[in-house]
Amino acid sequence: MKSYSSPFRGTGGMIHNFNAGPSILPKQVFEEASQAVLNYNDTGLSILEIGHRTPIFQNIMDEARALVKELMQLDNDREVLFLHGGASTQFMQVPMNLLNEKETAAFSDTGIWAAKAIKEAKLFGNVDIVCSSKESGYTFIPKDFAVPNDAKYFHITTNNTVYGTQWQNIPKVSIPMVADMSSDILSRQINFNLFDLIYAGAQKNIGAAGVNLVVVNKNILGKVKRTIPTIMDYRNHIKEGSMLNTPPVFAVYVSMLTLRWLKNMGGVDAIEKLNNEKAAVLYNEIDNNPLFTGTVAKEDRSKMNVCFVINDKDIEEQFLEFTKKQNIVGIKGHRAAGGFRASLYNALPLTGVQVLVDVMKEFANKFS
Repeated sequence: MKSYSSPFRGTGGMIHNFNAGPSILPKQVFEEASQAVLNYNDTGLSILEIGHRTPIFQNIMDEARALVKELMQLDNDREVLFLHGGASTQFMQVPMNLLNEKETAAFSDTGIWAAKAIKEAKLFGNVDIVCSSKESGYTFIPKDFAVPNDAKYFHITTNNTVYGTQWQNIPKVSIPMVADMSSDILSRQINFNLFDLIYAGAQKNIGAAGVNLVVVNKNILGKVKRTIPTIMDYRNHIKEGSMLNTPPVFAVYVSMLTLRWLKNMGGVDAIEKLNNEKAAVLYNEIDNNPLFTGTVAKEDRSKMNVCFVINDKDIEEQFLEFTKKQNIVGIKGHRAAGGFRASLYNALPLTGVQVLVDVMKEFANKFS
């Protein structure tokens, strides 16, 4: 696999971007997207002003959807949509389309975003929280739980951006499964056809902020009794090929470029190997550096969001300032979790992780 350096340079050199989202994108995508803003494919028009009903943009949408199908190896029952609203809109749109008022949906509570999805689902039906790691500060993924067979669906958040946990083994259930994959979509090879509905904000692994990917099994739709507003009904978006209303044209275009880049890199299998290598390098340093400690159970560690703390909290700010001087950005932990978080999304090169590890070693030597 090819690697590359960040395309941005400050006065002090290369920037190493560990932001949790919006986050790093491939250099090639930045270059193509910036050119398209000025002149898309020598049309004399900017991608920002191309009509979404034109053949030009239809080709972009068609390629983006086809790339998702190919990279995920989806069957013919799965439909691919690019929608407005980000993953947070899906917290309500999923139960609106799948859950009747007196029916129950099963949920796993493994972090802030799962909790937000639970809150919204309660507006449309009943919720059964079948497992939770909340009492332990969301530091692990629950293992011993049962999902009721009469629930309409089971919802999981495959990767927990804030706390740094990830479902390493996808549970097998007898009811439809729904997944929020916003922070690990297309970062590893799994059987995506196990899920009846997948949603993911694009701004971490598959594009820029402003568009949400939804993959839905069309056979689970049309079974609720409520009247669904036109714009919220997945069936309408499927019928119109994600063109029910004006789509977020530029965000879809950037997603298409990112998906094309991923395919050219060797697809999901290839990027998973790189992601595993990046995570192993950083976790090895955390485990062997006496100044730092990981915050989650080792078997549940996220390959995307590596969370850790410094053992002497009095020097936490000094470490952040030290990393900034080395052009490392975005490693301050989420306000709900504290500490540090390094996000290792698909486009982050291994060289960036190695720079962070070297800085951690150097900082530890100053305080050993």
